[in-house]
Amino acid sequence: MGKGFVIGLTGGLGTGKTSVALILQALGLKMISADHIGHQLLKPGTDVYEGVKAAFGPEILRGDGQIDRTALGKIVFQDPAERQRLNTLTHPAIIARIKAEVEELRRRGEDVVVEIPLFFEAKMTKEEAGVDEIWVVTTSPATQLARVMARDGVDQEEARRRMAAQLSLGEKVDRADVVVYNEGKQAELKKEVQKLLMARKRAHKNPFDA
Repeated sequence: MGKGFVIGLTGGLGTGKTSVALILQALGLKMISADHIGHQLLKPGTDVYEGVKAAFGPEILRGDGQIDRTALGKIVFQDPAERQRLNTLTHPAIIARIKAEVEELRRRGEDVVVEIPLFFEAKMTKEEAGVDEIWVVTTSPATQLARVMARDGVDQEEARRRMAAQLSLGEKVDRADVVVYNEGKQAELKKEVQKLLMARKRAHKNPFDA
């Protein structure tokens, strides 16, 4: 069985990373979500859960003992120091889990897309994540702002604050191996992703064909 090829997918809030990941999944790639792994690691009983609970206190817990991600989000979005504290507690475990899952899928000859929203913010490398190249999903500032406001149900000021908590899209695009522009409709995005995927197949001499 051949060696699988792995795409690390990232971008900014509201750019459509998950939409691109799902398109790639529909085109045959296995999908790993860093956010999903993060959710799993924040469940009661994990070392990450215990560390976050100790660091942020009982006010971030729901009545059933689960971490209230909304309450935690309000704390970390408003304070860079608190955000860094959370990242220090969660990122190493998330990176380790991603790499383990990637290695297993690659061993089986699968082609993979790993959605990692904070790839650059976490100062990850392709080697650490086990990916072959980084795809960045981007859009115009106005479209990004509108999407974040609609998706998160927040006003313009809060949306801008959340966007400012991440590296700018321009910085991410500059560091990308492949850039996916998501300004139009879903059908247009699908055509763009298909075109880019075919180009990468040719560039890598069909690494997707195990």
